[in-house]
Amino acid sequence: MARYHIETYGCTSNRGESREIERRLRDAGHHEVEGPADADVAILNTCTVVEKTERNMLRRAEELADETADLIVTGCMALAQGGEFADADVDAQVLHWDDVPEAVTNGECPTTTPDAEPILDGVVGILPIARGCMSNCSYCITKQATGRVDSPPVEANVEKARALVHAGAKEIRITGQDTGVYGWDNGERKLPELLERIATDIEGDFRVRVGMANPGGVHGIREELAAVFAEHDEIYNFLHAPVQSGSDDVLEDMRRQHEVSQYLDIVETFDDYLDEWTLSTDFIVGFPTEDDEDHEQSMDLLRETRPEKINVTRFSKRPGTDAADMKGLGGQTKKDRSKAMTDLKMDVVAAAYESMVGTRRDVLVVEEGTGDSVKCYDGSYRQVIVQNATDHGLEPGDFATVEVTGHQTVYAFAEPVASLAAEDDDRASTTAD
Repeated sequence: MARYHIETYGCTSNRGESREIERRLRDAGHHEVEGPADADVAILNTCTVVEKTERNMLRRAEELADETADLIVTGCMALAQGGEFADADVDAQVLHWDDVPEAVTNGECPTTTPDAEPILDGVVGILPIARGCMSNCSYCITKQATGRVDSPPVEANVEKARALVHAGAKEIRITGQDTGVYGWDNGERKLPELLERIATDIEGDFRVRVGMANPGGVHGIREELAAVFAEHDEIYNFLHAPVQSGSDDVLEDMRRQHEVSQYLDIVETFDDYLDEWTLSTDFIVGFPTEDDEDHEQSMDLLRETRPEKINVTRFSKRPGTDAADMKGLGGQTKKDRSKAMTDLKMDVVAAAYESMVGTRRDVLVVEEGTGDSVKCYDGSYRQVIVQNATDHGLEPGDFATVEVTGHQTVYAFAEPVASLAAEDDDRASTTAD
């Protein structure tokens, strides 16, 4: 669990994003400290209104980079002028705000409280299906807080999901330290059954997103899991399977309980069952035993599997873990490897969103965005932004068919099909006149 310090500059939208980042960090078991010197990671949410503001942001980023172990820069300047930080030699990860909570975790599992209960946040229902995991990763302190997996019965989780839908949830986010090992404490592999029951037994229009599932747990249920995804439109075709390294030697030192070949088996299986789906994964760069060849194997794996959502985290030591006693790599080495992988990541993700342009998608409006926009997700959980939402009559909880008109690296822009048809009619009428 990480100690974080967050600073926010700019408008109300930036402050709202920071509140969401903090909520998700707290939900994952991390806690805030008073200043950057006491933090494992500092988060700078930036503004870029005028040139003076940009200079102030760069100066503050330089100060924070000197004061804390790791720095994450997000917000408007990060998105519009992210290269400025690298040009100024600021040692930081530049991320979209939505990717910040996962990047803070250092590859660790999310942590829920012992009494975690479902939460309705707008039209999003958060459903923790179990607590704990079956892993013993050498770098992760979460296991010390959560212990081994403890899985409530399928029926109990189905009832919680039903209550969320009845309360207004349009999207159910299934969470846990490792959703793939749900039921293992009782000698059974229950995730596919749970998803099947939620999709078939609960009335209403809603979508289900499955949270982090380690490859070691998914591998044994990959066929059954992919089949459930393929059968039910209620389930997003999205899988978050954190591989962490493309080197079996490093995975062994991490005690990850899977090999690269098993991760590839999972990807191949989902490719076979699903015409389109989103692979999300995590990489830790700069693990103490990672050499240049290991790093290149991770880069090769990213190129081969081309996940559309990628969390790149520079290794940092957690007190009380076995990896904390290993001799670490130099900060510059970790910085260089992180930059190389992040650059590749952005190329891969941008290509995925560029391929969507011109296609039509059925989406769920999940939340309000910046200004008069809304954030939507298509069937593969790709993020789609619709601007001028009020004019289109769209609000969270609505389903719509849209046509993708553009993209900006980590999300797509779209227009509702009905609006496009009306524009075409107007143009035809004007031409006729």
